[in-house]
Amino acid sequence: MGKVTGFMEYDRLEEGYLPVESRLKNYKEFVIGLKSDDAKVQSARCMDCGTPFCNNGCPVNNIIPDFNDLVFRNDWRNAIRVLHSTNNFPEFTGRICPAPCEAACTLNVNDDAVGIKSIEHAIIDRAWAEGWVAPQPAKHKTGKRVAVVGSGPAGLAAAQQLARAGHDVVVFEKNDRVGGLLRYGIPDFKMEKTHIDRRVKQMEAEGVVFRTGVMVGALPKGSKVTNWAKETVSAEQLKAEFDAVLLAGGAEQSRDLPVPGRELEGVYFAMEFLPQQNKVNAGDKLKGQLRAEGKHVIVIGGGDTGSDCVGTSNRHGAASVTQFELMPTPPEEEDRPLTWPYWPYKLRTSSSHEEGCQREFAIATKEFVGEKGKLTGLKTVRVEWQGGKMVEVPNSEQLLKADMALLAMGFVNPVGTILEAFGVDKDNRGNAKATTEAHHGYRTSVEKVFAAGDMRRGQSLVVWAIREGRQAARSVDEFLMGHSELPR
Repeated sequence: MGKVTGFMEYDRLEEGYLPVESRLKNYKEFVIGLKSDDAKVQSARCMDCGTPFCNNGCPVNNIIPDFNDLVFRNDWRNAIRVLHSTNNFPEFTGRICPAPCEAACTLNVNDDAVGIKSIEHAIIDRAWAEGWVAPQPAKHKTGKRVAVVGSGPAGLAAAQQLARAGHDVVVFEKNDRVGGLLRYGIPDFKMEKTHIDRRVKQMEAEGVVFRTGVMVGALPKGSKVTNWAKETVSAEQLKAEFDAVLLAGGAEQSRDLPVPGRELEGVYFAMEFLPQQNKVNAGDKLKGQLRAEGKHVIVIGGGDTGSDCVGTSNRHGAASVTQFELMPTPPEEEDRPLTWPYWPYKLRTSSSHEEGCQREFAIATKEFVGEKGKLTGLKTVRVEWQGGKMVEVPNSEQLLKADMALLAMGFVNPVGTILEAFGVDKDNRGNAKATTEAHHGYRTSVEKVFAAGDMRRGQSLVVWAIREGRQAARSVDEFLMGHSELPR
């Protein structure tokens, strides 16, 4: 490494945030990235540790020690080349990935991990600023056509890799803009959509064709899944017109809470609430937008989607925001000897929590209460976990005021009717059944139909989606050409 003793000399430096009072006035990103000199110092903390666990902790296997060393040496152009060799979209992961690489950092055994995510963020932002991110069109075309269903991170990564291999790629997206859950799930204050737009321009220059507003198959009747499609194509059409089809949609079927009062006005899925704000931020006019302004909001679910609901509700001007989590309060610090190098169980406080939120742990919702068809409150009960089972605490019932309840309890599986339209087998969780083997991986039970990302593995991280999209692209290329030079 550039500075072998750097980890003993320098402390971890976190990225900065704009003040709460200023960032709550808009939906723009508020993270202040590291300056070049600060990124260089942070990269100097990377140890010459022999076995880089960070590389294995990262789902796309970013070559982290190498790009850290290049940043330390001020060789930023080669740093982005190394980063792009494993990750098509570091501007996405550098903003919204929870950084399992840092949990696996060797320095994290007994000290603060290297700020890998902040270095990645600095590399890609500088690369865009310097004009180093350019289209890479294929030198030779294969004449093969591939349909990619879904334009989230898995679909985009696969499409870019396949286009660079020389195939004619068409991406189908049911909503009006490209990006999938990156576009209509991640709030703009976490990732502005200009990052998607400039990648789309790069991919179009590489030959990728995007068809938005096109539904492949059909959603179930009464589905709450976001759908702004204006036309429909059938699974049979795609199989007839293309040499291969890759299913790369998101796990959009939200987990419901079937308790009394669920039908009341004021109870919504998070994915009814969040996409509308993204659409309004894009400049669209939307009738009947769900707004938290002046309301007492309860967010049910303690994960990232719930946190996004908290941040959005605060920007709307909610009277109060409370977030429920079924599990007990995690420890302030992880048990490092027990968990390292794996993702640790500990209390995590997001930037949205810091903007204003009451957090309640070990609490369950028994009933939605309302008047004249509208939500007025939630009946709750405290819970304990005994022998792995949830037990209600006697005499702990409460009635909490609420004008809006947002269900953010995760996603159960992809929309089943899409998989059924193609006739692919499902696993026991309702996902497309396909392995990740080096050869013939990501193939479904139907000839020339592949599946990757959330469609195959269920709800997961953006970095897993990119990994699966890249690997699936190699499998598709092998299927079409008999071999592949795409990286796995």
